[in-house]
Amino acid sequence: MTRPPSTSTRTSPERSPKRTPGLPPPRVNRATAADPAALRPAHSPRDRRIAESGALMVMVVWAANFIVVKAANHQIPPIAFAFIRFSLAATVLLVILRVREGDIAMPRRDLARVLGLGAIGFGLYQVLWPTALQTIAAGDSALLIAATPVLTVLLAGVAGSDTLTRAKLAGGLVSFTGDAIVIATGPGLSLAGSIPGDVLTLAAALCWATYTAFGASVLRRYSPLRTTAWAMVGGSVVLAGPGLFQASGADWGAVSGAAWAGLAYSAILAAGVANVVVFHAIKLVGPTPVTALQSFVPFLAVLMGAAFLSEAIRPEQIVGGVVIILGVFVTRMGAHGMARIRDLLPLE
Repeated sequence: MTRPPSTSTRTSPERSPKRTPGLPPPRVNRATAADPAALRPAHSPRDRRIAESGALMVMVVWAANFIVVKAANHQIPPIAFAFIRFSLAATVLLVILRVREGDIAMPRRDLARVLGLGAIGFGLYQVLWPTALQTIAAGDSALLIAATPVLTVLLAGVAGSDTLTRAKLAGGLVSFTGDAIVIATGPGLSLAGSIPGDVLTLAAALCWATYTAFGASVLRRYSPLRTTAWAMVGGSVVLAGPGLFQASGADWGAVSGAAWAGLAYSAILAAGVANVVVFHAIKLVGPTPVTALQSFVPFLAVLMGAAFLSEAIRPEQIVGGVVIILGVFVTRMGAHGMARIRDLLPLE
């Protein structure tokens, strides 16, 4: 006796595909994929505000780091300093990663990419920038590095980690103008350095922008702590050769306790903790709004120079700081926010 065919119209419920830890999320439709913001996990406005506040505090730490590194490099060669700094930061972050997440492994399919991005953002940058600084004025170097947020806006659009809009590009350019005012009215701008030095400095800025823009997509799969720890391993590998070479000729017995303390600050706080905080913010709000905050660093460095080194602040530098704030505001508001402002303005 054969079983009659079933006439039931019941269908099995659809089951969402299982997610495996460490693997990318299921495919999304093309309309969603067109907007990188839609691919980021949903977080509350409070979470995003806390993340951005943390990133802003990092800018204060990085501004202070300019003063710390400048003082320490009088006793420790710059690339040797960078090698020790990032090797120490990577070691500390890997230990924290083991304690917090239970393991330190990075899946092979992404290991090469993360190491490569770290080699560019932490390694190559730290070779190019101090090398170029030997041939151009500090102010010229700071001005060229200030182009990083604009480069990040462009590269994030190429990488698909953020959406390139006119408001974001305009905000980046306005912030860069503010940085130019702050730096040009200071004592260190000459615009008369060597062309190779300028090119190397711009290449350094491009290295950091590349790390930020292309590293953002990796954050969809791993924590900022895991990503940053392994990226710093990649940077340390690049710095090992030139760093050890410089270290072999240094007079380590003459290094003061203050210089060692500066190295510890620069490694653990300015490199390790700060980059984890920044990448956490990038994961929540995207690379462009977070990198825009980097425009504050030159102005904050001026304020700290006045507070701790008794350096004078010029009125033009205050104007530059206001312009930077305006640029960051435009970047954060985006197209929808600017449209709302236009609606509020009397245009009759």
